[in-house]
Amino acid sequence: MSRIGEQLIQIPDGVTVTQNNSNVVVKGPKGELDFNIPNGIEVNIDNGSISVKRLSDIKSVKQLHGTVRSILNNLVTGVNKGFEKKLEIRGVGYRAKIEGKNLVLSIGKSHDVIYAIPDEVTVAVDGNTNLSVSGISKEKVGAAAAKIRSFYPPEPYKGKGIRYVDEYVRQKAGKTIAG
Repeated sequence: MSRIGEQLIQIPDGVTVTQNNSNVVVKGPKGELDFNIPNGIEVNIDNGSISVKRLSDIKSVKQLHGTVRSILNNLVTGVNKGFEKKLEIRGVGYRAKIEGKNLVLSIGKSHDVIYAIPDEVTVAVDGNTNLSVSGISKEKVGAAAAKIRSFYPPEPYKGKGIRYVDEYVRQKAGKTIAG
């Protein structure tokens, strides 16, 4: 029994959810998202809430039960409030700037790293070293933030690199000279 899959999803004011066969479309003040429901899962929309049921006890359907509910909850939250990931750049002389639809990162490499910002995501730079990645799709916001972080993950000796704002990076001791 999936504890997460059994929970109801409350639909806030200003958000409409429609179902057409196996496709669920969620519209809200920030935009519109859709999701295709896999076989073996049933979605019911009534009285301002969404419920997810599984139609059989096959292992693969059991595995999808909570996942489908979480995805639908993220769709409702995304079109209503949106999602945001914050990143920071640490290192002397490291900075970021936006040029058109590209994010240009100066992070100590021989050339600047240029990242083409996807259409579904917006990136804002604050004070040259703080980045904010936002959008309505949790999946696309997380993927864009992870891609930006992958250009220079934080290293454990000096702590330089790109990290999430609340990320803890364990510092290691450097070389010592035995005398």
